[in-house]
Amino acid sequence: MAKRPNTNKKLIGLILIVIGIGVAIWGYQMSESVASQLTRAISGSDTDKVMVCYIGGAASFVAGLFLVAKK
Repeated sequence: MAKRPNTNKKLIGLILIVIGIGVAIWGYQMSESVASQLTRAISGSDTDKVMVCYIGGAASFVAGLFLVAKK
């Protein structure tokens, strides 16, 4: 019974890793849209939605790695 909480944390960590990768890929796909390319051409930076996806994906991925690597 003592190993069950650790297994749950690892499972949640793996789920967070997958979600993080998915959100980052989704952000990349949004950055290739016509509206995002127009915004990037005018302002020189990505839209807020794209940046939120990149940052959220990275945070989820790092949190998942932490949970998987933690003993």
